[in-house]
Amino acid sequence: MNNKFLNFVLLYCCFTFCLGYVSPLQSQNLQEGDLLFQDLNCGKLCDAIETVTEGVDGKDFSHCGMVVKINDTLKVIEAIGNKVQVNSLETFFTRSRDTSIIKNITIARVKNKYKPLLHKATTYAMQQIGEPYDQEFLIDNGKWYCSELLYESFKNANNQKAFFELAPMTYKDPSTKTFFPAWIDYYEKLGVEIPEGKLGLNPGSISRSNKIQIIKINTLQ
Repeated sequence: MNNKFLNFVLLYCCFTFCLGYVSPLQSQNLQEGDLLFQDLNCGKLCDAIETVTEGVDGKDFSHCGMVVKINDTLKVIEAIGNKVQVNSLETFFTRSRDTSIIKNITIARVKNKYKPLLHKATTYAMQQIGEPYDQEFLIDNGKWYCSELLYESFKNANNQKAFFELAPMTYKDPSTKTFFPAWIDYYEKLGVEIPEGKLGLNPGSISRSNKIQIIKINTLQ
């Protein structure tokens, strides 16, 4: 085989591979308004959250976000860090990696009869960009935690009627009925009381809602 022919074969194979290649993120067929549930590795606080908040199919979730479209590009809006912000899909999915394992992300979509709410829900969420993160995890205090952002966005789209359900929140270990030490330390540093029994919600409870359907579970990126 002469060099010219070999080079042609290599170029042809490379070209056809690139044409047929679909990135892992593209293969998910994500749509605006899709909900992403994530198992974050944030130490004892995430462990405490997951202990008392079972997700769909028994999955552990400590974070969630919503897919939005900006200039024809799909991104994720989420309350994380110190504010509500928009991040790339790559940033969101890569966050579930660690050195030993690629963790799971579950993708959900509202059922067809609720799809007319999506435009208003995503628009409302986008209007919250830059608003502060709710470190106290309280509803209606002008700040946002991850699942609260989804709750209020869909409530606003649903004519101020709750779309996802609120329930009394607990910060206690179900096996001991006492507060997790991680939460005691956390709220002591904030200088506020633990909001035991206050209404709220979490990624796990949203993932179990009968208003959404799971599109992909055990998604590995």
